[in-house]
Amino acid sequence: MPQKGIRTDTARKEAKTSISPLETITQSFSMAYRGVLKIRHNPEQLFDVTFQPIIFTLLFTYVFGGAISGDVTSYLPVIIPGIMVQTVVMTSIVTGTQLREDMDKGVFDRFRSLPISRISPLAGALLADVIRYFVATVLTVIMGIIMGWRPDAFGVVASALLIMVCSFALSWIFALMGCLMSKASAVQGVSMMIMFPLTFASNAFAPTDTMPGWLQAWVKVNPVSHLVSAVRDLTTDGHMSSHVGWSLLGAAVVTAIFAPLAVRAYMRNA
Repeated sequence: MPQKGIRTDTARKEAKTSISPLETITQSFSMAYRGVLKIRHNPEQLFDVTFQPIIFTLLFTYVFGGAISGDVTSYLPVIIPGIMVQTVVMTSIVTGTQLREDMDKGVFDRFRSLPISRISPLAGALLADVIRYFVATVLTVIMGIIMGWRPDAFGVVASALLIMVCSFALSWIFALMGCLMSKASAVQGVSMMIMFPLTFASNAFAPTDTMPGWLQAWVKVNPVSHLVSAVRDLTTDGHMSSHVGWSLLGAAVVTAIFAPLAVRAYMRNA
């Protein structure tokens, strides 16, 4: 009996009570690999990011090109950056929806019982969705080039990285919704109500100076407008304007606020 007590005390001393930052990163990427395997075995998850960029690029360019810029060619440097941002930002909504579906299946109950960082299951799911953002960005760029858009090569690469960073940060908001709401359909519905004013009430599709004064005031502070302006500057001549800094600052603030809230809601409700 004393020997058993000694072994118990030794095991308690050796038990890990905290996870290091390096272990957190490693575990998050392990969870991200799980998400990649889900995409591999269920490739229809990529249908939206495959067809949406193509449809949006063709539709918006040919419908609004002549009315706003006079012709399609002149409108491409305006609309393609807007489509790049809009498509990827809208795609981040799926993160919260899929997270809610996984939680309903009980997958995250198992994760909570494992000796891993509390943030790694959520961070892993969000990191796996970066593949979706990458696919949507690449297809939008390809469609633009086919239609006659000639962007700066460095600017395209920098823009893609900037968009994926900002979308990863934004997805924490939808991850929080996935943890708080009881149904995936509710997550999608509320997320769309939030994203429509952000994406369409921005400078993504039309010049700001053509809008009413009250709407211009919103568009100028809209974070999506800063991101679109940053992408336009980068893809036009590779210029990194102040909009890049504002976009990265916004991404950092959103992550700092919503990542802890999402983890807390996940631990309470998963």
